[in-house]
Amino acid sequence: MLDEIAASAMERALGVRAPAMLRPTTDAKHGDYQINGLMALAKQQKKNPRELAEPVATALRDHPAIAKAEVAGPGFVNVTLSTTFLGERLQHALADARDGVPAADEKHRVIVDYSSPNIAKQMHVGHLRSTILGHAICELLSFVGHDVIRDNHVGDWGTQYGLLIAGLRKFRPDEEGGAMSLEDLESLYKQASQLAETDTAFADAARAELAKLQKGDPENRALWERFVAITRLELDKMYERLGVRFDHWLGESSYDAMLEGVAKDLESAGLARRDEGALCIFFGDDVWSDAPAKLRKQKEPYIVQKKDGAYLYATSDLACIAYRRDHFHVDRAVYVVDVRQSLHFEQLFAVARKLGHTMELTHVGFGTILGTDGKPLKTRDASGKTIPLSSLLDEAERRALELMTAADVDLPAHELPIVARSVGAGAVKYADLRQNRLSDYQFDWSRMIALTGNCGVYIQYAAARAGAIFRKGEIDESTLAPSSIVLEAPQEISLARTLLKFADVVHAAAETYQPHLLTDHLYAVAGELSSFYEACPVLKSEGATRESRLALVALAGRQLRRGLRSIGVDVIERM
Repeated sequence: MLDEIAASAMERALGVRAPAMLRPTTDAKHGDYQINGLMALAKQQKKNPRELAEPVATALRDHPAIAKAEVAGPGFVNVTLSTTFLGERLQHALADARDGVPAADEKHRVIVDYSSPNIAKQMHVGHLRSTILGHAICELLSFVGHDVIRDNHVGDWGTQYGLLIAGLRKFRPDEEGGAMSLEDLESLYKQASQLAETDTAFADAARAELAKLQKGDPENRALWERFVAITRLELDKMYERLGVRFDHWLGESSYDAMLEGVAKDLESAGLARRDEGALCIFFGDDVWSDAPAKLRKQKEPYIVQKKDGAYLYATSDLACIAYRRDHFHVDRAVYVVDVRQSLHFEQLFAVARKLGHTMELTHVGFGTILGTDGKPLKTRDASGKTIPLSSLLDEAERRALELMTAADVDLPAHELPIVARSVGAGAVKYADLRQNRLSDYQFDWSRMIALTGNCGVYIQYAAARAGAIFRKGEIDESTLAPSSIVLEAPQEISLARTLLKFADVVHAAAETYQPHLLTDHLYAVAGELSSFYEACPVLKSEGATRESRLALVALAGRQLRRGLRSIGVDVIERM
């Protein structure tokens, strides 16, 4: 809206339609927004930017939304919004069921591929970022109006199942029909893997079991289904604890029947060729002359099929893209996977485009979680045993309970463990999401579970405190309808300016797959709200002032609650 107001003022003043390039100011004393587009326009017209800026500032001053428009620097126009306009926009947001956030103009069907643990293994801390980030992206895309499909592309096919089947028959033959836990499967896989490294006959037996499985042998298929069921039971518990859900669990096995066809298509199209018996894509070949320069420099082939006939991730992922196009008819496919897989996705997407896939393919990469020593957070303990994700969440809950007990929060004793569960998980999730996803970040319990700073507990508390005002005043928040929102105190105006950024922030976070933009906003709202409380009595004020301030608190609380839910963090009503 403001960008259009600025562009229209430029057109009225200069007779030229050009981008206003409106940006928030970096310092509030220079106003709310700055128009930067006059610099580029002056360069095109070979004029002094200030010569163009002055008539634009004059035109802007006539608009009811603008309180002040001043030329600054070499030719910027600093704009300050009128408090009347701010109040009107806030009233609009208060009356809107979506808190002033419009739905996307163009709605897409989007499939998001995230989490993706392996069958027969527990989830460990290495699965944390994909799971949390993927879920938040789904929530944000759904909120802005896209049709989102959540897919858990689990690792449920391949070499490890031959080892598991052979290992089961060698080490635990009496348990083929009995009960096994996920820890049992992990232990069995470790035993089988170690034996296969030194015992050629056992390694051959494992390969034979895998071949039987892939050909549909009923006994091996039944064992594989059992491994999947045991793992799924534990994974479901973990996802429930994290508040994460999926629409589909389409693992690698789902595309097994398509792999031969993918290989034939690539070979017949001249995109792949045989090399020492393996089917490979060489991006240096002439057929790939239009591929990105980075790929054309790759010396190593992108292998589609090994010389023994086995297929690889490349083949399975290409089949998956075709399935998503033909079965789900998606406009976009988003892969939430570690940045270390960037090359694989660049190659995959280049091949997919060459095969005629027109959907938008996006790799949403993310950095590494570091320990306090600055090194990647360990996924194994001193004995080499995997540290399960459940242990990390247990510790988060313990620390959350300890913090709330020490703070003497106003909750009955029997509710504390329940709230601690949400606070602990929320702290872990928020700590991850508040980072720029491409950055590595240090996992620090002391900053993660605290009552101050940009952390989940602080935002949850700010949201709960906003709601507490209405409980204390015995006011039904849903009935608020002030005749006007009047902004007089500096803290009221500052809070209002921050609240009005919500819609832009939500859309930016969703469309760029960067939840940290939203967490930054929530932290800003919480801080502004705290300053507002200190300077502006709410329940003790009277008349129109009281109604106006209650409206500000209501809208701030709604943004905090909706913002938390939009990144998958629980809202705590009382803390």
